Amino acid sequence: MSAPLKTADIHLIQRIIPHRYPFLLVDRVVDIDGYQSARGIKNVTMNEPHFQGHFPGKPIMPGVTIIEAMAQTAAILVGVGLDLADRNMLVYFMAIEAAKFRRMVVPGDVLEMELETRRGKPGGKVWKFSGRALVAGELAAEAEFTAMMDMPAT
Repeated sequence: MSAPLKTADIHLIQRIIPHRYPFLLVDRVVDIDGYQSARGIKNVTMNEPHFQGHFPGKPIMPGVTIIEAMAQTAAILVGVGLDLADRNMLVYFMAIEAAKFRRMVVPGDVLEMELETRRGKPGGKVWKFSGRALVAGELAAEAEFTAMMDMPAT
């Protein structure tokens, strides 16, 4: 029998990654399966600062912020899976590949990011992920990315 799936609320998220407003782009992470897969949730609201200029009169969430939300979800996935809360982990992009944008994301949408670990192991610094961002089950964006997990020595 497999272990039950885990969830990270906003309090645990903030103990794992250093991002804060206006750049914290994940509200909750659910269905965390070890450090293999998870689903992040972002409630998209009009009061986010990027909507001031992207675009006035037609607010659209920038594609790069969607990819960043996927990356934050991946960092939380690893952080929960490897019990890294309060370890001051920083995560840096190394590569973004195969990014595709299929649907606009607008205020009022609930963005769900499905993440899978493609490469990475406990103690390893370099991890590769694939992610899909969906709104109401419709694909909005997808990408593969490589990141370095950097933690101070304990």
